[in-house]
Amino acid sequence: MTLNATTSLPAHVQRPAYPRDELRPGILHLGLGAFHRAHQAVYTDDALNADFGPWGIVAVNLRSPKPVQDLQAQDGLFSVVTRSADGDSARVIGATCDWACAAEDPDAVLAHLADARIRIVTLTVTEKAYGLDPDTGGLDHAHPSVAADLQHPERPTGPIGWLVEGLRLRRDAGTAPFTVLCCDNLPSNGRVVRRLVLELAEARDPALAEWIADHVAFPCSMVDRIVPAATDDTRARAAALLGTQDALAIETEPFIQWVIEDRFPQGRPDWQAGGAVFASKVEPYEKMKLRLLNGAHTLIAHLGVLNGLEHVRDVMAVPQLAALARAHMAAAVQTLDPVPGIDLDAYMDDLIARFANPAIAHRNLQIAMDTTQKLPQRLLSPAVDALAAGDDAAAFARAVGIWIAALKHRGEADDPRKDDLIAAVQAMPEGDASAPFFAIPGLFPQALSGNRDWRDRVNAAIAEWSRA
Repeated sequence: MTLNATTSLPAHVQRPAYPRDELRPGILHLGLGAFHRAHQAVYTDDALNADFGPWGIVAVNLRSPKPVQDLQAQDGLFSVVTRSADGDSARVIGATCDWACAAEDPDAVLAHLADARIRIVTLTVTEKAYGLDPDTGGLDHAHPSVAADLQHPERPTGPIGWLVEGLRLRRDAGTAPFTVLCCDNLPSNGRVVRRLVLELAEARDPALAEWIADHVAFPCSMVDRIVPAATDDTRARAAALLGTQDALAIETEPFIQWVIEDRFPQGRPDWQAGGAVFASKVEPYEKMKLRLLNGAHTLIAHLGVLNGLEHVRDVMAVPQLAALARAHMAAAVQTLDPVPGIDLDAYMDDLIARFANPAIAHRNLQIAMDTTQKLPQRLLSPAVDALAAGDDAAAFARAVGIWIAALKHRGEADDPRKDDLIAAVQAMPEGDASAPFFAIPGLFPQALSGNRDWRDRVNAAIAEWSRA
């Protein structure tokens, strides 16, 4: 038996308290992955439970049809298993009311984007999918989806292309535009996505770009929840709690956070019901999360690779390695301004506990993927700020050196710049091992690549951890 609308669930399983048969679309989400299902979908489910309205989610996966097929077979339902040392609990989420795979049915996706009922488009597509050029801050025209969307804008492939074409359809029909809400780990993510959308629209039709600039809201947001990739164990655990199979089951930690700029001209759900915080500026929260949680995560992941430890919790179980994570955060917090409503010392304590959660199996190789897309905001920007403030930025040099040592150890990279990285590993010279990495175009800012003392600290970390 598979989870669906007629499944009888045990009393201990939380389920939607609203009439799902009356649910109407209001949000289109691009990127039907585990994080969306454990985060935005949960917040929307809470909002519908608190104040039912036309805020159903149309879930769109850009490439793989499998999750869409699973969602259809389960009537839009899936479970979220929350795990901690105190035990496991399961919840069924019912906020999704329609679904499509963009690669298989682009017309359906365009029809949804053009539908006036869709008032918000949310995105979790990972940093690399946007086609952002780190040197210019604009679109990387060599990125496959960007190149395709410039050549054939009427048949989008990348997230920016879908947004531009959807907004063109709205403009041409005289329909109010949707709000674009990025939920990926990009600094000032709403402003970044706005810039990319305007650039692609300008290349297509300057009048369209002008209309978007005048009428479309791109609020920033910061999201946080640790969501490991689902495994057979995940699905078996969910089945035991649900009494039925769920192909889309995911597991996550109890902690969940969402900070959002409150700019939604066409309205929004009552996400506060799930604990979302609406703020005038998201950047302080975003920088806090990127530099403390994500920066430490990147360090931990590569410590795991170097020490043959599969999960984050395994690294945190080694006192010396856990101490490095704590020391990294202690350095990173010095680069932050005060964050409204947040005790940063308590926040760091909570992070250490979250990383060490024995029930969460977050694989280090999953976190280590696409590191070149994550370095600037997680490690390099705080290093630049620390140096500018007169600090030696040694903690960030150590983290970068550990990343390079881990690449050398593996001889492999799951990264968009894999070829550059492997070539750099093979060219590492004695005495200046980091040099081929600093020579990779656009990877390191001049403030770091031109700082001999900081580069020597990176070299020292490579030497130390290459012997480990």
